[in-house]
Amino acid sequence: MTPTEADIVRTDPEARSFTVSRKAFADQDILELERERIFDTCWLYLAHESELKKPGDFLTRSVGGRTILLTRDAKGVLHALLNTCPHRGARVCRERSGNAKSFQCFYHGWVFGSDGHLRNLPGEEGYPEGFAQRPTSRLKPVPRFESYRGFLFICFDPNAVSLPDYLGNAKEYIDLVADQSEVGMAVVGGTQEYSIRANWKLLAENSFDGYHASTNHATYLDYLRSTTGGLVPVKLEGIARDLGNGHGVAEYSGPWGRPIAQWIPAWGEEGKQRLDAIYQKLVARFGTERADRIAFTNRNLHIFPNLVINDIMAITVRTFYPTAPDFMSINAWAFAPVDEAPAERQARLFNFLEFLGPGGFATPDDIEALEQCQAGFANRGEVAWNDISKGMGKAVPSYDDEAQMRGYWTEWNRRMFGGQA
Repeated sequence: MTPTEADIVRTDPEARSFTVSRKAFADQDILELERERIFDTCWLYLAHESELKKPGDFLTRSVGGRTILLTRDAKGVLHALLNTCPHRGARVCRERSGNAKSFQCFYHGWVFGSDGHLRNLPGEEGYPEGFAQRPTSRLKPVPRFESYRGFLFICFDPNAVSLPDYLGNAKEYIDLVADQSEVGMAVVGGTQEYSIRANWKLLAENSFDGYHASTNHATYLDYLRSTTGGLVPVKLEGIARDLGNGHGVAEYSGPWGRPIAQWIPAWGEEGKQRLDAIYQKLVARFGTERADRIAFTNRNLHIFPNLVINDIMAITVRTFYPTAPDFMSINAWAFAPVDEAPAERQARLFNFLEFLGPGGFATPDDIEALEQCQAGFANRGEVAWNDISKGMGKAVPSYDDEAQMRGYWTEWNRRMFGGQA
């Protein structure tokens, strides 16, 4: 039976209650509807423009159940193409990334330029005149392809709102990341790929949930406390914001080092001087208030439905897609200022691997928690609801409240069933 709005999300403002049915995390019918009503209609993150630096650079990715070929042509223009030959449907490019002037389908030898146009096909004399110039003979572009501050998104709905309108209030937080360098931000080479035996929405929730940090990541906090010079006397406190359109953020201060400008004693006096210089440049560009926010506040940003930008002790960009109700694949990238000094880059990547990477302190904790949730959903017939009511009704929710998660579920509910939670 097809689920309905009332089956999944329930809210009672008077009782300050917001609950989500555990069927949303376990039913195949729900996943099929999500593919149709969310992944086929929302803007989805593809890549960052820094990953294609030179004309001829390309990469292939799986996004929203499609295989995508992203190219930079000879004129420097970016193209997002569906990676399937218009002839018989084979994947045209089978490499992860590289540099090429053209792409040849291995099946029948059709050759396409980096702009997607058909350049050559064997036995051309057997086709009508002008066949190669037909729109149906080229690699098909994705219906929508737009960029914001170097972050590249695609959408399979030709009638979707513009990317800036879709991002809405989340643009403010993307700007806080993008403005950390005058000369630009870039993905640091390499992709981390892993999987979790849990529903994809559990990772969406977890990515901007401040409530679990002190318990689930207690080992990391204890480790920092026992590391000489690993912390500064800064309270773990801040706010949570529902940004609309399903996006949300937890923004807060923390006691760990941030290579953008929050120094810790372990980085030494030379490190303090370098970070002070970074901070003074931020003040000169943006004034003290915004410089403080860029330098000293952390943010866990979630862009609906499945993009995470965590700007904490390092910056990670992360996407995830379901292959089953209880299984997802994750891709994650480190992100940094292009002009970062070697010492700060080393500290950043150490922090990234130490906490955010799949072998670090945090990610294994999170994976275990999410997989245990999924295992617990076997009891959903008797214990049917998740409660995300914490902080409901507060004028300014704390970073460890769940306001942003309620905004996420409200948008999920609207897109799935046309309703408001």
